[in-house]
Amino acid sequence: MTETYARTTSAWRNWAGTVTARPARTESPASVDELADVVRRAHADGLKVKPVGSGHSFTAAAATDGVLIRPDLLTGIRDIDRAAMTVTVEAGTPLKRLNTALAREGLSLTNMGDIMEQTIAGATSTGTHGTGRESASISAQIRALELVTADGTVLVCSAEENPEVFAAARVGIGALGVITAVTLAVEPIFLLTAREEPMGFDRVTSDFDQLVAENEHFEFYWFPHTGNCNTKRNNRSAGPAAPPGRVSSWIDDELLSNGVFQVACSLGRAVPATIPSIARLSSRALSARTYTDIPYKVFTSPRRVRFVEMEYAVPRERAVTVLRELKAMVERSPLKISFPVEVRTAPADDMALSTASGRDSAYIAVHLYKGTPHRSYFTAVERIMTAHAGRPHWGKIHTRDAAYLAEVYPRFGEFTALRDRLDPDRLFGNDYLRRVLGD
Repeated sequence: MTETYARTTSAWRNWAGTVTARPARTESPASVDELADVVRRAHADGLKVKPVGSGHSFTAAAATDGVLIRPDLLTGIRDIDRAAMTVTVEAGTPLKRLNTALAREGLSLTNMGDIMEQTIAGATSTGTHGTGRESASISAQIRALELVTADGTVLVCSAEENPEVFAAARVGIGALGVITAVTLAVEPIFLLTAREEPMGFDRVTSDFDQLVAENEHFEFYWFPHTGNCNTKRNNRSAGPAAPPGRVSSWIDDELLSNGVFQVACSLGRAVPATIPSIARLSSRALSARTYTDIPYKVFTSPRRVRFVEMEYAVPRERAVTVLRELKAMVERSPLKISFPVEVRTAPADDMALSTASGRDSAYIAVHLYKGTPHRSYFTAVERIMTAHAGRPHWGKIHTRDAAYLAEVYPRFGEFTALRDRLDPDRLFGNDYLRRVLGD
């Protein structure tokens, strides 16, 4: 085969700057056949292989000193099947491009996360999710996927074809092979009305089950050192569309949520004693607003302030207990926390290593501004989460290992047995996978 794909040897860093990798070579194949050839050549050279997306994971899930595969040339929509209501998209396509392309076709995903910078393969491999009463993660919307395995075989997986691989590879952490294409369920584009409203912590937690039950998509942010939260309820609307005004949108989404917040975080990092006062001001700065727009413009927001993040999924019935323990921990500790805590939900799903596998879940995410020492805070948070059988997000900072994860994932052994079959020599392995899946 003639080599037409790009090859480099430069270092790679993730978005948050928490991971640096120095691969022996970096390759950007332009087709599935070229990618399979890259895998076979790496195996012949005795090098590990890892695909990487946009680098939005905070863990070293994609790091390697072998061959780093960048999917920059594997982008775009392959096919739209309006009878089946599916779209097949190349693995390296950023969610932003996918969402805008679908909107032009009058289509949409049912649910999505709160940012759209990730590639579709990276987002689904790590279990990226939004919030939903009945609609689950992006991975749960996959109807088929194409995977290049360790011997260079191109495997097509769905509920009917290679179903055991399909059950695992939708959230595969890059351990089973290199995803080259994903087929997603779509639906005719619809409108969502977002209602954002400040609310006290005590009210949110006491009414949490009701708020989740009454809304298709409910989430909230709690501002540490305060009793204040900002809630967001997204529900389908018959219209008409009423997007936020250009000026008010710029004030809320750019000036306050990014510009002023960036300055506040920088000040808090330099002078931690100011953080509680800043938190009180920040929690009161965002006012109530309601707007109606197409899904991706409601679900997602720009995130320009860089941070580090830990997120755990806990059984949904334990969410309020966990949140109250988290708040009590912050109040009795000397910690100064500048970032709000994000809370979302998801229904149970059937994927082996999905954080919502087999149980309705609540996601609790904690963040700190880039450059802020995070170990003390994250360690204290993780102690609370693991006491409630929490499952860490595969792409966010955590310290769990295979022994712990085997206890909280009933189908953990099913996944690792499949990995033994598809990648016995650990061609797709790295230090992170060795820790979380074992060797």
